[in-house]
Amino acid sequence: MVVASPGPIVRAMEDAAIEQAVLRSATGTGIAFEIVACDPMLADTAAFCEAYGYELEDSANCVVVIGKAEPPVYVACVVLATTRLDVNGVVRRRLGTRKASFAPADDVVAATGMAIGGVTPLALPEELPLWVDVRVMERERIVLGAGSRNAKVLAPPAILTALGADVVVDLAKPLA
Repeated sequence: MVVASPGPIVRAMEDAAIEQAVLRSATGTGIAFEIVACDPMLADTAAFCEAYGYELEDSANCVVVIGKAEPPVYVACVVLATTRLDVNGVVRRRLGTRKASFAPADDVVAATGMAIGGVTPLALPEELPLWVDVRVMERERIVLGAGSRNAKVLAPPAILTALGADVVVDLAKPLA
């Protein structure tokens, strides 16, 4: 008899749990959405868009930032893949901290319960603020993570304001 190691089985159960939480969160907004399955090896934004035929301009990444304070403060920011989050400008000032940076991967997983490459604004803990760059709201539809690397969520950007997100002008800057 062959016994599988518990690592992948536990990981799959964790993925299933977060994917269900994301599905409940998306459904709770009352906004129509689609779940698009993907190969976990193709979950990174550029690879997903190329493999599945989506525009990079429609991809919105959810980035967790840490403001260096005692205790540290965190925020989740949603920006288009064609822009760069203004961590040391707008984000730092809005957090009210002297320094801010992208949160370390372990902190992101601990704060969200989501896999790196699948972090989504859906099903975030209530205590984690959600800020969205205004450019995201200008798209007809956006591609978001689904909590794991197994799927993406395709929805109009109104799903973000239905979650209670703050829309922020110039939260991100266009890539040079």
